[in-house]
Amino acid sequence: MPAIDLARLRKQAARLSDFFFVPDEFIRHLHETLDFYVDRSVRKQQAVAPSANLQTYRTPSVILKQIEQELIRPSREDPDAALDLADRLWDEAYLETRVLAAFVLGQIPPSEERLLARLTAWTQQVYDSNLRAELLNTSLSRLRKEAPDIFLELVGEWLQPERTRLWSNGIQAVVSAVSDPQFVNLPPLLKLIEPVITAAPSKLQNEIEQLVLALYKSSPTETTYFLRQALSQSEDPMTAITFRRISPSFPPALKEELRDFIRVKPITPS
Repeated sequence: MPAIDLARLRKQAARLSDFFFVPDEFIRHLHETLDFYVDRSVRKQQAVAPSANLQTYRTPSVILKQIEQELIRPSREDPDAALDLADRLWDEAYLETRVLAAFVLGQIPPSEERLLARLTAWTQQVYDSNLRAELLNTSLSRLRKEAPDIFLELVGEWLQPERTRLWSNGIQAVVSAVSDPQFVNLPPLLKLIEPVITAAPSKLQNEIEQLVLALYKSSPTETTYFLRQALSQSEDPMTAITFRRISPSFPPALKEELRDFIRVKPITPS
């Protein structure tokens, strides 16, 4: 891989933005740019992103960040063209093109009705947790800040008790929100995630662990109270089992506060 010359990179990214309104040309020039920075000493064959099943150039993050900077203004000024480019980037099915698609989607005004439809459809095509996190973080960035009521409504739709297949989306969206220092609307989020906590299905234990840690980091007192209430009200034995499995990662103070709620309960004779 050639050394990254920032002046050259800026010119390459600016040149890419010239093709913003011609998605096919943008994609062609994007591949040329990404290929320019490939480390050929390690790329013996087509690389595949771990667990994502997507081709990848293993592009250094500084490259994509510079390209993203050039896409902010046109994406915000022309949502229709931004959606066209985002669709083309997503369909290209490279890790880098999908990361850029998520970024472009996140620049589109929250009032754009097609935004949420795209996001919901795309999340169903993602199997890699890191890419899903990127998608649900960057694609919802403006929605969280500029239309928090719509954001909460969307998360609520994903976390409906009868829609467990969408719970991963809702959990990741909540994690992204509480990890954003500018997001301060925690109480409504706690109400939305209550069904997840009271059920705590084992297949989502990794996501629930990440959720609890993010909540506790954001607001330890409020999170502790919420978890104690939810665990005490849960009638599903799986809840305590899941929380026992993930509790070793909890901060000591939280672990102690929840100890009595997740202990092994004696079997009651029938």
